[in-house]
Amino acid sequence: MKKLTITQINELQFRLSNDDQNALKELFGHYSKRLFHFAYSIIHSRELAEEIVEDVFIQVWQKRIKLSTLENLTWYLYVATRNISCNYLRKYKKVIHIDIDELTLPNYTIDATPEELIISNEALQNINKIINELPLKCRIIFKLVKEDGLKYKEVAGLLNLTTKTVENQMGIALKKLHAALDHRFYIRE
Repeated sequence: MKKLTITQINELQFRLSNDDQNALKELFGHYSKRLFHFAYSIIHSRELAEEIVEDVFIQVWQKRIKLSTLENLTWYLYVATRNISCNYLRKYKKVIHIDIDELTLPNYTIDATPEELIISNEALQNINKIINELPLKCRIIFKLVKEDGLKYKEVAGLLNLTTKTVENQMGIALKKLHAALDHRFYIRE
């Protein structure tokens, strides 16, 4: 599915507040895969992760009027996913809090837009490989910031980290990407 712009997400929020079920379907289509991966990274169960994402969107529908005034729906959806996941952990596994070092993520892939297709397929594969080789905490933070557009402060709140930790992890990720890409491009020349 095509990535939505902030303006399009805001429009869907507005339509949702006017009881537009198609807006809910579009938001679900846009966010469900990402939220599933995040829930799965916490809960380690495909079935429960799917149920959690469904619960998040049931909550979105129930709170659709209030949500129309949110400035950052993406952050709200991640926080709701985290909270519902933690509730499931408490209920089914008797876990009180989540530890970022116990989270898991599927392999990272960059979805190229037509404009980004200028980059060769090989370069995209190399970038994806580098990202997937990042330490887990670093990769989760990188994904939330770069793919999902969350601010450092929002990621820190979501993962119960300090903003400085998020900054440091992003610095590590960007340095490793830069070094690996520089190394690969210099070898070819």
